[in-house]
Amino acid sequence: MLIGRQDTKIDEKNRIILPAKFRRELGDNLIVTQGFEGSLIVISVSKFELLLEGTRGKPIIDKNAREIERFLLGSAEEVSLDDKGRFIVPNYLREYASLNEEVSMLGVIRYVQIWDKKRWETHNLELIKKIEPITERLTKNNEIS
Repeated sequence: MLIGRQDTKIDEKNRIILPAKFRRELGDNLIVTQGFEGSLIVISVSKFELLLEGTRGKPIIDKNAREIERFLLGSAEEVSLDDKGRFIVPNYLREYASLNEEVSMLGVIRYVQIWDKKRWETHNLELIKKIEPITERLTKNNEIS
């Protein structure tokens, strides 16, 4: 299970070290792609189907399914870790996520999110303010009537 936060830096060659606690779970062959709220998603190649959740089985004529697949798969890049546990973040993904030198990696059960550190800290402060109403909405949506 992937949990926790690890802050790290992007080096001058656009490489990020994947923390050992995440490497153990994800392995050496990864997919990195656009994520939500301006983050990146990092998942194991063996679990790439996670990117298809919610669109699997939808007809090709379903525009929403096509858009999600384009967003997640059209920007996906397969990467391999080097012997030091590093991988290169493609420039277009670094630009998408506005990644500067310092980044925060978040383990969120089945995948890792990469955020620009300052952007994550700002987002997290807002999330803290909104978490109770979000929890209430989820609870109401999951109630059995």
